[in-house]
Amino acid sequence: MNWLALSDEDLLAQCEFERFRVSGPGGQHRNKTDSAVRLTHEPTGVVGYASERRSQHQNRSTALARLRRGIALEVRTEPAMEAYHPPPALQRILPRTVAGEVPRKERVGARHREFWTGVGPLLDLFAAVDGSVADCAALLGCSSNQLTKLLASEPHLWAKTNEMRERRGLNPLRRAQGR
Repeated sequence: MNWLALSDEDLLAQCEFERFRVSGPGGQHRNKTDSAVRLTHEPTGVVGYASERRSQHQNRSTALARLRRGIALEVRTEPAMEAYHPPPALQRILPRTVAGEVPRKERVGARHREFWTGVGPLLDLFAAVDGSVADCAALLGCSSNQLTKLLASEPHLWAKTNEMRERRGLNPLRRAQGR
């Protein structure tokens, strides 16, 4: 199932919700309310946690975003490789020159809340080609350099791709040197 395509409400319905108190800095009201939030996605076991705000509502929103990131990074689905075509969520995060059919205003970057919806299928494809940047880029219709820049655009994504490569006995990717 594509957990990342679910609405926030549907994803939350599949989670065990815990609220609790945490210690540390944050003002005089921090220890007086149960504002920290932990969401455990029951079908996958992935956890999203947040405690940095005094507001439980804000922490729940942050925990949900971290849960989506965790699902994108940890849960793999085998893509159909014959006549592969990137799904729309993945097309939205690809470089502009690649996904010509996706209008510019619908493109999303690493800070956009829907970024992780595209990262899941990207990592599925990356795993299916055994961590080969060249093979993955060829299937996506972009250059290896463009794909490497996309992978490097978010630290968690960069770390995950290098972890996947190292598990397969490949060298970690290196960031392009600045000019």
